[in-house]
Amino acid sequence: MKFLRRVAAKLALVLVALYLGASAGLYWVMRQPPESFGRVMRHVPTVALILLPFKRLWLHARAGNLKVGDAAPDFTLHSSDKKELVQLSYFRGEKPVVLVFGSYT
Repeated sequence: MKFLRRVAAKLALVLVALYLGASAGLYWVMRQPPESFGRVMRHVPTVALILLPFKRLWLHARAGNLKVGDAAPDFTLHSSDKKELVQLSYFRGEKPVVLVFGSYT
């Protein structure tokens, strides 16, 4: 009986270590640029996303540090027709800018 308790305790410790290690690894990947994040996440099995605290890690890892009223950081994107690059700072003080990610239909 004592032997089984020790084995169960060691197994629990290993499982907790694996869980914490996988969570830390996932958090680290979430802090990487989107291209790197996507390359890693396409190999992560769905069951891992169910077992690990994905949403909580994501909200913390990608929270940023902008406050209400702060100017948006400058960035450059391709236009929707991919023919030119558009930089946010080009529009600053000229007109409002709205970014739409995904479908709006």
